Amino acid sequence: MQMNPSVEKFVLHWGEMGTKWGVNRTVSQIHALLYLIGKPMNADEIVDTLGVARSNVSNSIKELQSLNLVQTVHILGDRRDYFTTGTDVWTLAKIIIEERYRRELAPTVTFLEDLMQSPEFAQENPAVRQRIKETHHFVATLTGWVMEMLKLSSTTLARVLKLGAGIQRFLG
Repeated sequence: MQMNPSVEKFVLHWGEMGTKWGVNRTVSQIHALLYLIGKPMNADEIVDTLGVARSNVSNSIKELQSLNLVQTVHILGDRRDYFTTGTDVWTLAKIIIEERYRRELAPTVTFLEDLMQSPEFAQENPAVRQRIKETHHFVATLTGWVMEMLKLSSTTLARVLKLGAGIQRFLG
């Protein structure tokens, strides 16, 4: 499949951004392609469109599936697997945030809680203990807020985010 110029630019940019976010370039490009195209594609179509190795596509699809961003679908009369992703950007953002929370923030909260319960923590320098407690409080508060925001509908979440710094007026 030949990409239109805007699609190609978006896919290339998303791949570059993915590397800055700690995601493999091809993983990001495949997700961007599936998102923009909005229809299922099989691995061979993805290989031909992006010009990457079949093994790279297979590994990238597995990563996207582990992130709950890509699903396998089947087309009647075709034995190949096809892959698709959601087309609602808000839903996709929620999935990404939930997965990053699960992989990055939740283990950090658990680590900090375990650290604060350890015998050596009680023997630690008071300033260090305080900073660890503050870090735990910050991460726990942030993740609690994020999890509450993820419960909101996409429409409500968009409205909350549009409030931005304007919410300071209500808080004083």
